[in-house]
Amino acid sequence: MTASDTHRQCDLAIVGGGAAGVLVALQALRHAARPSRIVLFEPASALAEGIAYATPWPEHLLNVPAGKMSGLPDQPADFLDYLIDSQAIADVPREVLADQFVPRRQFAAYLRERLEQACERSEAVLEVVEQPVFALEPTGHGVELRLGDDVTWRAQRVVLACGNSMRPLPVPGADALPPAQAVEAWDYDGVRVLAGDDDLAIIGSGLSMADSVVALAAAGHRGRIYVLSRHALLPLPQAHGDAVTFDPQPLLTMSLRQRVRELRAQADAAVAQGIPWQSVMDRIRPMGQALWLSLGEADQRRFLRHVVRYWDVHRHRIAESVHAQVSELERSGQLQRHRARLDTLLVQESGLQLHGRSPDGGLPPLTVGAVINATGVETRALSMRNPLIQQLLADGHARPGPHGLGLETTVDEGALIDGHGQPQPAIRVVGSLRIGTLWESLAIPELRVQAEQAARG
Repeated sequence: MTASDTHRQCDLAIVGGGAAGVLVALQALRHAARPSRIVLFEPASALAEGIAYATPWPEHLLNVPAGKMSGLPDQPADFLDYLIDSQAIADVPREVLADQFVPRRQFAAYLRERLEQACERSEAVLEVVEQPVFALEPTGHGVELRLGDDVTWRAQRVVLACGNSMRPLPVPGADALPPAQAVEAWDYDGVRVLAGDDDLAIIGSGLSMADSVVALAAAGHRGRIYVLSRHALLPLPQAHGDAVTFDPQPLLTMSLRQRVRELRAQADAAVAQGIPWQSVMDRIRPMGQALWLSLGEADQRRFLRHVVRYWDVHRHRIAESVHAQVSELERSGQLQRHRARLDTLLVQESGLQLHGRSPDGGLPPLTVGAVINATGVETRALSMRNPLIQQLLADGHARPGPHGLGLETTVDEGALIDGHGQPQPAIRVVGSLRIGTLWESLAIPELRVQAEQAARG
């Protein structure tokens, strides 16, 4: 064994340095009982940001109150403690701050501080390699990781925390558009640059759309904003109020149709008592994975075909202030919502001409200065624009998850399942890649639990 080989070995390799990867590293450091080497592979210069928390702008708020955003399962008030101790949000009483929706950039800073503290106290050593991993190869003694320029690492265990990628614009030729005319919603600075007098189009009406709208408003945009999506449903607001007390356990034995009826009835009953309907969704929030796993395959398909968009707007809600701002722009006419599929994009001297198909056929061509892609997270494994994911699939080390969503993993441990259906204990998966198996696998409550499980091995 050469000195170079020794240098490029580690006990635990973490692929991805966004929130999920940092949570895994944090837990691995906290639970290390002996000296060990942890290597985190992340090409971006800043850790803990990924897509959701990379924004530097104060108008982009967390979708969950600060009091519920701890990154540590055993310390539910840890994020709140950080905000108070660091004075990141000054002169706000603790009980008030717990219910506030703070800027998302604060959460990335929190994770970085907790990671630094864990490094100082741990028996393990963390090293960050600012390069992407292009391939993984299971071996008899662990996993080999291949980087660029024929650089390889050997790890006893690997955790995949690759994070999210955005779906491409659903129209031929979109990739050939000039960068100034086609911007992804996650390009937070790029969206702000578009603010001005030109009309703009946002494709998609979910959380990324709301991010783009408030960013344009903060930057002083004066033109119209056209929002196009298949259902034209906007994210709904969070709400404060009493909790409902109904027992959600019987939902687990119901069919999809029965569950929808029951939840509607519970929401109506809550509103009749002066309780926000949102409390019903909060009541079943801890059961998200159990609800998915208890559905039969046919009902899961029905959910994905008929229910998922309605579920999303009720489940993934936005801060009340953000909802109010988007609603006011729509009332004023500056934001115009269209239920339509984007069909073609034509480059003209006057800008981009959009043609869409609406159910009533009444959508005229729209001329805009630029289009913002807010189509959301790519969940289909075969469509993911990640060379590592495609290598794993092509080489038979992974297979798509149920319904083609994410990668298939074991339910409890998150071990990657190979193309022959065999679990690979040396490769664990955390986060959005487990969506097909668990459905609820994107938010911090799930990520922090998965991170602790993966770190412990």
